[in-house]
Order: sequence, then C-alpha cells, then structure tokens
Amino acid sequence: MFFHIKELQYNAKPERPDAVYAKKLQEVLGGQFGEISVALQYLFQGWGTRCPGKYKDMLYDIGTEELAHIEMLAIMIGRLLDNAPLNEQEEAAKNPVIGAVLGGMNPQHAIVSGLGAMPADSVGNRWTADYIIASGNLLADFRANLNAESQGRLQAVRLYEATDDRGVKDMLSFLIARDRMHQNQWLAAIAELEAKEGRTVPSTFPIHLEAQGFSYKFMNLSRGEESAQGRWASGPSMDGQGVFEYVQYPQPHAPKPVPRPAPPVFHDTPPSSC
Repeated sequence: MFFHIKELQYNAKPERPDAVYAKKLQEVLGGQFGEISVALQYLFQGWGTRCPGKYKDMLYDIGTEELAHIEMLAIMIGRLLDNAPLNEQEEAAKNPVIGAVLGGMNPQHAIVSGLGAMPADSVGNRWTADYIIASGNLLADFRANLNAESQGRLQAVRLYEATDDRGVKDMLSFLIARDRMHQNQWLAAIAELEAKEGRTVPSTFPIHLEAQGFSYKFMNLSRGEESAQGRWASGPSMDGQGVFEYVQYPQPHAPKPVPRPAPPVFHDTPPSSC
C-alpha cells in the first residue's frame, strides 16, 4: 500500500519558463534509463523476490523513492512549460532566428498534455515496460540496476551542464547525488551476493555440465593484440574457479558439414555424380 504525502521529496523551482529544456528533461523522466523505468524495475524486482529480508526491503525502499523522483521531474517539467502561451510563441516564431529555437519545443506538450509532463522520452517515444528488467535472480537484477543508475546519472549530469537555470540545476544536483548513493548501494549489494554465491549468474548451474574447455578462454576475434593486455586475458578468473587463457587465433571446433545429395526428384544431377 502506498500513501502520498502532498510535498516533494526535494522542492526546486526554475527561474524562468523554458519549453525547449522541458523537452530535454523528458529523457530522465520517461526514457530508457529514466525515473519511471527504475521505479517500476525495483518494485517489480521486490514483488518477485521470494525470500523476505533486507534485499526485498531495500528494493521497496528505493523503488518508492524513485516514485518521488518521477513526481519531482513531472512538476519541474510543468513549471518549465508554465507561462509559455502558444500565441506568444507563434508570434515570436515569425522571427526566423527565434523560430528556429522554438522549433525545439515538443508540440505534444501543448497539444496533448496541456503543458504537462508526459510518460515519454525527449523525442516523444512513449515509455514502455520493455525497458525494465526483473528476472527473479537478485545478482543479475542488481547488476542491471547498477547499469541503470550509471546511465541515469550520466544523463542527469549532461542535462545539468546544458542549462544555466539555477533552480533546475538545484533539482538535478539532488538527483545526481541520489544516483551516486544508488550506484554505491547496488555495488554493496552485489559484493555481498558475490561473496555468498559467486560471481557467475546463475551460480547453481553445475560447472561439470559446461563445455569447460571454453569456460575461461578469451578469444581474439579482431586484428591486433591489444586485448591481450587486459585483466580478462590472463591470471585467475574472477569467479576463482579457473585461469584465463588468451587465444590469439581461435579455430572452429566442429567438422565442416557435408551436405547429403538432394533426392533425384528435386534435382537433375544423378546421385552417382555427386
């Protein structure tokens, strides 16, 4: 059950309307790595976790916080769209220079959502549940969460650097700080799970059922040998169960297929000549 408190987790107001920047801000709301995605990703992972305890509770905690971030961004986008009436924009657009700038506004903000935020990215693609990952394997999911927070923070930082509005920067600085915490949080949870269960997902599959001759070989499949210098090409494997081996010229390990002659009814060549 959720309760809504009628206040923002972090309240910030823009200094002035900016319909073009509101369009850009849609990315961290409704894009692939936006707040809608991570909120539902964490909540579905929590709902799907069979074992009660700290991991399930943490997923609920952070998923609920991300709902608050959706609200913050939606309100900020609405504030950026306020006081930007269409008739003034149409009049200003008669100036070709100003018109080129105003061309960056998302017309759906005016036509569809009535100067409000939308569940969409910065180019108008609707948010889709295809963005979220909830596999039922905590280690796999937490690694996906780390990636989501890394990409989300990267985009928030780029947006921070793309504006001089102090109010917008204030809100983004809060979200960027929380993304730092969330990255560290997932790293901590991943380290705990790796210490208990190993580093390979899933850890329960018996290694003797793998083709073990290929479990730790790094295959150079491009020209040049720079990749041989990486940690992945020599020394103990990261899961502690093998040793990395660098293979410079990997060879195919299956015999060449030899096609059987086609039946005479399908082909004019006599079988004896094949």
